[in-house]
Amino acid sequence: MLEIYNPIVTDSHTSFEFENPSIEEFGLRLHKYLEELPWIVYEENGRVLGYAYAVQVRGRVAYSWSAELSVYVRPENFGQGIGKLLYTALMKLLKYQGIKNYYAVIALPNDTSEEFHHSLGFEKIAVFQKIGYKRRWIDIAWYLLRESGDEAPERRLPMTQVIENFSGILKS
Repeated sequence: MLEIYNPIVTDSHTSFEFENPSIEEFGLRLHKYLEELPWIVYEENGRVLGYAYAVQVRGRVAYSWSAELSVYVRPENFGQGIGKLLYTALMKLLKYQGIKNYYAVIALPNDTSEEFHHSLGFEKIAVFQKIGYKRRWIDIAWYLLRESGDEAPERRLPMTQVIENFSGILKS
């Protein structure tokens, strides 16, 4: 996964990190995120071609039903449907868990990511101008895909229950 992520940190504006995380730091992130929400990997012949994960949008309890999604795919595997497969699977797991709002945060310009999110039904809801600086000022766009219904949400299911039912969730 670091082979995919590190060039994004060093060679692009789409990650707001300035230095590549160490394998230890990356592992800590993975374990921290997995305590609350899913992180999935796409492999072929033992090689990671992409991964996707979700984090809670903000730290307060009222945000528990909203998640920010991220997906990363090896550049040589763009256009093969891996990102869509990962996002679709991730959203199935999140829906099962009780998540109602899926957000994506995109550093601009990024036509590929914006088109990808539009194709999945996400809508651009906000642009924060010049919110970050990495070699230049960068705008970000927030995208939203919302589950239907405005009923009060049930308690978000813990990851242990998602993991126990992983195969069944993805088959549905």
